[in-house]
Amino acid sequence: MNILFLTLVHIDNILEKGIYTDLMRKFRDEGHSVYIVTPYERKFGKKTELVECDGVKILGVKTLNIQKTNVVEKGIGTLLIESQYKSAIKKYLKGVKFDLVLYSTPPITFTKVIKFLKKENPHIISYLLLKDIFPQNAVDIGMFGKNSLFYKMFRKKEIELYKNSDYIGCMSPANVKFVLDYNDFIDPRRVEVAPNSIDVAPETRSPEEIVRERTAIREKYKLPLDRPIFIYGGNLGKPQGIPFLIDCLDALKNRNEVYFAIAGDGTEFGKIQNWISCSKPQNVTLFKRLPKDDYEMLAQNCDVGLIFLDHRFTIPNYPSRLLSYLAAKMPIIAATDPNTDIGKIAEENGYGYWCESNDVKAFVACVDKMLASDCKVLGIAGYKYLLENYQVDRTYNAILSHVRVV
Repeated sequence: MNILFLTLVHIDNILEKGIYTDLMRKFRDEGHSVYIVTPYERKFGKKTELVECDGVKILGVKTLNIQKTNVVEKGIGTLLIESQYKSAIKKYLKGVKFDLVLYSTPPITFTKVIKFLKKENPHIISYLLLKDIFPQNAVDIGMFGKNSLFYKMFRKKEIELYKNSDYIGCMSPANVKFVLDYNDFIDPRRVEVAPNSIDVAPETRSPEEIVRERTAIREKYKLPLDRPIFIYGGNLGKPQGIPFLIDCLDALKNRNEVYFAIAGDGTEFGKIQNWISCSKPQNVTLFKRLPKDDYEMLAQNCDVGLIFLDHRFTIPNYPSRLLSYLAAKMPIIAATDPNTDIGKIAEENGYGYWCESNDVKAFVACVDKMLASDCKVLGIAGYKYLLENYQVDRTYNAILSHVRVV
């Protein structure tokens, strides 16, 4: 089959690990022809081009800056990308007959591209990988109101995208329920769980090598060897409810039996930095966003993974950072809104604890519960759940079940 993947994630090769690159490698390894359309943001100074790399064809499209830029350029760039992608596909992929088009949110502005592809390829299957329920998530955290022009405009685009998607793959059962509850025009048979998933590499290190690596990594980052380290890695922005994270760290700053490593970047990074400067906690280290491989190495040598989400969310987010925690055989503590099922699934399957992200005492109780638990046992349970539910084969098979090409 010829498969086209549209994304706002910058991809210049598919060998790097990630939920999208792992899935594209799976399609490639199964013998399909894979085409990826990815942005070349203005800041990189590259022209639109089609290249072949690692057995796939990558169409890099010159766009405005859409990541880590000001709100105005990000907004304009996101709106323009639909026409830019369509033009690039018409020019560089002319004559290619596609059997399947995959695309993820964000953004919700790919509808014209999907319509064009369906016109050119009448038999094509369109499959939306729903990672972000916008604009409701923006309303939840106060970016704009439900009666605003922004909401009405983007809600219209969201509905158009859903209507033009043959199938919608959601991250969890709660996501499926939310989509169907708030979009009664969607046929339930078109919506399914196609979770965030990765290609899990088998462990090749000996126990002695694991211990040596753990010591070396902790010494490299000046982290204690004699205490369990709770790590939070990823975006530090409004969706993560950073003021609550700070309140939790503050409540535990005098606890000598636990240590926290925070690694990331985002609009709220400065708030944590300022709190550390003022409070001078002895059990917290803050790292500016690390290179992906360095972060993965750090995470693999910590003990407990942390997930934070703003309590105001009504949509059920399911952060992909969970996968790196489970792959490292770490249990988790999820402090979230009551609508996502990430904490519920962790507790039901014995690999973590959950509390609401507006209750500091409850978070402290989760930490105490984790300290009293056998983290290795919980971590192995999480790793087993990852292998059974979040391997890339699961998502690949869910998608492929809808596509039958003779």
